[in-house]
Amino acid sequence: MKLFIDVRPLRASPEFRRLWIGSTASVLGGQLTVVAVLTQVWQLTQSTVAVGAIGIANAVPMLVFGLIGGTLADTVDRRKLVLLTTIGQIVTAVLLAAQAFLGAQSLVVVLALVCLQGTFSGLGAPARRTFAARLLPEHLVRAGIALIHISFQASMLIGPALAGLITAQWGVATCYVIDAITFTIGLYGVVKLPSMRPEGSSRPGVRAIGEGMRFLAGQPVVRGALLTDVIATVLAMPIALFPAIADARFGRPEALGLFMSAIAVGGIAASALSGVVTRAPRPGAVMLVAAAVWGAGLAGFGAAQPLWLGVACLVIAGAADTISVISRGAIVQMATPDEFRGRVGAVEHIIGVSGPDVGNFRGGLVAGASSPAFALVSGGALCFVGVAYLAARNKSLRRFSTATAPAPQ
Repeated sequence: MKLFIDVRPLRASPEFRRLWIGSTASVLGGQLTVVAVLTQVWQLTQSTVAVGAIGIANAVPMLVFGLIGGTLADTVDRRKLVLLTTIGQIVTAVLLAAQAFLGAQSLVVVLALVCLQGTFSGLGAPARRTFAARLLPEHLVRAGIALIHISFQASMLIGPALAGLITAQWGVATCYVIDAITFTIGLYGVVKLPSMRPEGSSRPGVRAIGEGMRFLAGQPVVRGALLTDVIATVLAMPIALFPAIADARFGRPEALGLFMSAIAVGGIAASALSGVVTRAPRPGAVMLVAAAVWGAGLAGFGAAQPLWLGVACLVIAGAADTISVISRGAIVQMATPDEFRGRVGAVEHIIGVSGPDVGNFRGGLVAGASSPAFALVSGGALCFVGVAYLAARNKSLRRFSTATAPAPQ
């Protein structure tokens, strides 16, 4: 049974259990809103440019206010910060529902509310990332992060399909209402938490951001973990190349869906066996190996000729990505003193939001100058080489274990 999902954190900490249930509900509701906004903007404009503007309206405030949220998370009570930002998200979901029910028919209003939602999400995200390390004993932190990742993956699979059914039956406004309800469930999980004041003292502002950057510069374990994420996403992100590969190599429209599902299947399979990952004594080595396998799997997909082989490579890559994400999240939390967790969490959040987009853009540029297959193979190979080089140079990350992590605050 130790091979399967490690649910010990749910038994060991009632606070974490309530937080996990609330967070799962919130993420699921958020997926409903993503689909509802896409549907509403398309119905309003019939413009792909307008639909693309949704991503900008969401990403820019998440990046800008994510950095601000990191400094706040190392200054104020993190529980109160997440409470306030969650209330802001509830209000925004209610406003989205109101404009849909009233038939406002305004693209500007929808995009403004999406921007506001991204602002609250960015402000609260770094503080949320610190909760597992504060609520759980050190030996359960990885298992807690794995459970959070599993619920995120499940929501990503279930949410869009559920949103499609709800939108078809009752319209986009119903999705917004459900989102407000799920955020309320998430609020309950945060209300019951103890005070989460950070250890040490810091004032929000440019100086605090500089202190966080200097901490990262002097910590090879944390710096290496974040750099591994940059290498894996910027050099090898494959999603933008899927349509071209499906059309040019296989000539089957259903291949695109198979590619997307294959990565998810691999991730779910790895999550189902995450007990192995969460109990491994050296998460640094596990993360590095998994990131290298992610690159190798994508390179194999780029070179594969039979469809079954390409799908198999993506399943392997998806499983490796999940293992890497779980291990990296645990390393960052365990190797970072509590007084810096908010600012480091902000950097991790920014990389997570922007890295895949930059990687997809890189893939598109390389494919335009050569071919989609070359972009995939070269990106995967560069990822493998980059991770191998990092592992060879960063002995602290390679040897990082639960025994070498700082004592929990």
